[in-house]
Order: sequence, then C-alpha cells, then structure tokens
Amino acid sequence: MEQSLEQSFVKQLKDNQNIIHKICRLYTSGEDAHNDLFQEITIQLWKAYPKFRGDAKFSTWAYRVALNTAITLYRKSTRTVNTMEFDTAKHFVKQEEYDYEEEEQIKLLYKAVYQLNDIEKALVFMYLEDKNYEEIAETLGISEVNARVKMNRIKGKLKKILNP
Repeated sequence: MEQSLEQSFVKQLKDNQNIIHKICRLYTSGEDAHNDLFQEITIQLWKAYPKFRGDAKFSTWAYRVALNTAITLYRKSTRTVNTMEFDTAKHFVKQEEYDYEEEEQIKLLYKAVYQLNDIEKALVFMYLEDKNYEEIAETLGISEVNARVKMNRIKGKLKKILNP
C-alpha cells in the first residue's frame, strides 16, 4: 500500500512540478531560494498527500498547498525556515533544471508582479495558467465574483506598472 501511495505521489508531482517552479519563481529572487522553496513545497505536499481525498484535481490541491507554503514562508522577515530531514524521499522526483534565461518580456512581467501583494500574485499566477475563475476562487477561498473583480483591478495595476 505504501509503495502505491508513493508511486502515485511521484507521478502526480512529476506531472505538476512546473506549476511549483512557477510559484517558486514568483516568491523568490534567486536560484538557491527557489530550490529551497521547491524542496519545502515538495515536503509539505508529501506530508499532506495521505489526506488528499481527490475532491478537487491534484493540480488545484497542489496549487493551494504550494501557495500557502510560499506565502507563509516568505512573509516572515527573517526568511529562516525549520525544515525536516527528508532523506528517505530523495528518490521521489529529480528536480529538472529550470531555465532562468527567459525572454525579456517575461522578466518585465515578473518584475511587475513582484510589486503586487501575496494574494494578487497568486491570482495572477493562476490566471496566467489559464485557470477559470471558479477554480481560482476555490483555490484562494474567495467567491468567483470577487476573483473576477480582483483580477480586473490587478490588470489595471499591472498596466500602470508596465506603462507608467
């Protein structure tokens, strides 16, 4: 049973690790911090996985866990995190290299998104991932109407930041 749970987790994580990388990129500003956050999110996902009931898609659940982990860890001014040893799970997922040499426009967009608050960042991220407002609302724990209103306001903010 434990082996099949582990295999299922590994497959789901491999299929969805790009969203975790994108969240890490939104909430960190360097490769070391990115890798640390990726590892912490993976640990939190694994710890919570036995309680994953499948009521929502794995990707939606992973978004929620990853965003909550990122927001919790990076709101702290000291940015020190007590992590647990996880040597038994080294073999889970080999972290693929993440390309930091992205196009200039994407860098500018990320620079603008960094200026938003944590909830706005999460909303933009999910919007850019083509999540519908229903899924965004469910993940963030807000109403669908509120998600739409917030997104329209965020679009205005980003336009002002990118085109002063």
